[in-house]
Amino acid sequence: MSNDIIKVLIVDDHNIVRDGLKLILESDDRLVVCGEAKDLQEAMDKIRNTCPDVILLDFRLPDGDGINGCLMIKRQFPKIKIIILTAYTQEHLVIETIRAGADGYLLKSVESQELINNIIKVHAGDCILDASVTEGVFNSIISPDSKLASKSNYLSLREKDILEILSQGKSNCEIAEALNISEKTVRNYISNIFKKLNVSNRTEAAMYWVRMNNLV
Repeated sequence: MSNDIIKVLIVDDHNIVRDGLKLILESDDRLVVCGEAKDLQEAMDKIRNTCPDVILLDFRLPDGDGINGCLMIKRQFPKIKIIILTAYTQEHLVIETIRAGADGYLLKSVESQELINNIIKVHAGDCILDASVTEGVFNSIISPDSKLASKSNYLSLREKDILEILSQGKSNCEIAEALNISEKTVRNYISNIFKKLNVSNRTEAAMYWVRMNNLV
């Protein structure tokens, strides 16, 4: 199998959904479905056996939800990308799954080509949210506009540079290369940024920065 092909694991408790997703994904020669699972336990077993690059994870499963799933998977396999694919649009669910480590959140109403494109984007390092939930999540995670501006005042110029590159989906290594600093220094800066912005992961930090720049 070519190293360029993205291996996707589908986790959903409905056979017909898994069959439909597999048909869609394998219509694109950049993707291959390396396995299917009906619950989290089976998913963990399949991950060990198939080493997927990206997991499409339903939010509601017989033995847990997307929040538990993200925590379980990221704890053991932090490099695997996870996209929640669900019918739930509640803002608090979106936020909690992001905090648990999800790299994307899409609704099952997503168009086939858009789903494929988003899987490729997430595999490349981007963070994606369904357009229908983005505004609500921004409003819930991010403080009111006046507080947004005051938060940014606490950031140093170097921290703002790092946040700008981070918001483009770049890795710590890529940030280090762009700014000619060590990867360890980048990690330290990002840790400080999280504390200053009161966020818990890269997605929330990136969302803050995008919203902040839209105010300018």
